[in-house]
Amino acid sequence: MLHIAPLIQDLAVILGAASLVAILFQYIGQPIVLGYLITGVIIGPHTPPYSFISDIPTLTQIAELGVIFLMFSIGLEFSFHKIVKVGFPALIIAIVEVFMMVLLGFGLGQLLGWKTISSLFLGVALAISSTTIIVKTLDEMRLKDENLTDLIFGILIIEDLIAILLLAALSAMATTQTFSLTNSLIDFGELVLIVSSWFVLGYFIFPRFFRLIRHHITQETLTLLSVACCLFLVCVSSYFQYSVALGAFIMGSILAGAPQIHRIEKLLRPIRDIFAAIFFVSIGMLVDPKIIIHDYKLILLMSAVAVVGKIVSSGLGGLLTKQGIDVSIRLGFTMAQIGEFSFIIVGMGVVLGAVNQELSPVIISISAITTFLTPYLIRLSGPVGASL
Repeated sequence: MLHIAPLIQDLAVILGAASLVAILFQYIGQPIVLGYLITGVIIGPHTPPYSFISDIPTLTQIAELGVIFLMFSIGLEFSFHKIVKVGFPALIIAIVEVFMMVLLGFGLGQLLGWKTISSLFLGVALAISSTTIIVKTLDEMRLKDENLTDLIFGILIIEDLIAILLLAALSAMATTQTFSLTNSLIDFGELVLIVSSWFVLGYFIFPRFFRLIRHHITQETLTLLSVACCLFLVCVSSYFQYSVALGAFIMGSILAGAPQIHRIEKLLRPIRDIFAAIFFVSIGMLVDPKIIIHDYKLILLMSAVAVVGKIVSSGLGGLLTKQGIDVSIRLGFTMAQIGEFSFIIVGMGVVLGAVNQELSPVIISISAITTFLTPYLIRLSGPVGASL
């Protein structure tokens, strides 16, 4: 009998189970993202009596492609002109939200009797919304053509940039037990310089190259070339110790100026959907029901702080930038969750010994809860905003 690699069996189980649950959720009119999360809980290693998945480390690496291709797809629809259009309001809203959420998280940590550095890690983990979850949910609810989504995407990208800076600052604080404003400003300057250079060089090179070959390229070659460009900048971003999602988004924004943009979007959609499904199922696999039961009070408290805090802080940022009550309410309800960046932040804190190892499954559980709530909060935001 021919031996099959465990990874192939795992992918067969994940995609098969995710397909069945997706059909069920479409039939009952519920968001497919929730179905993927539930699929992960069912087939994951923490749900008895059987473990359907055997090669979790490799699957985790493959799941990262889901984040990469989702962010790449956002970039393809979110051109440089849109970034400039929403730049100032998105910047103000992101700063207000992150600042208020860090304060809330820090205060909560202090009330729980945590160390200062641990409280700061908690605050930053609760401050960053999930780009992947929001994009997938808006896509399913067919809201991506609304003007509000451009502002939301701008805020999410700026949040990711802020998260990179906060990661660097927290890492230095955890290592040296001190905070250096000079080093933080230097890191910020480097980030702006490097990201700006990617945009400038990209817009001079890639769209022109795609124009030169537009009459001599097949669908197969265009797919390969687009994916290669995306992964190239992802590798560059990783080399500079920045988020891979940032690199994927920037390359998507650059290629948005290519003449084949509509063909690229159509060709990349199936690839994005497959890897996005794997990503969300893998998040569900991380949820341990035993930990939720044991720490349910802490998880519910932190989830409430995350949801209410983000609704208030994002809504306040919207009002400060004169977005109107309706838009500000819808913006706040949409941003009310945490995700993949929070895992990275807490994971780094565990490695550096700044936070307790038990915080990781708690943050994952909070992410799962807030992800479950996201579609319903978005639906609720319209009536609430209209009534106010």
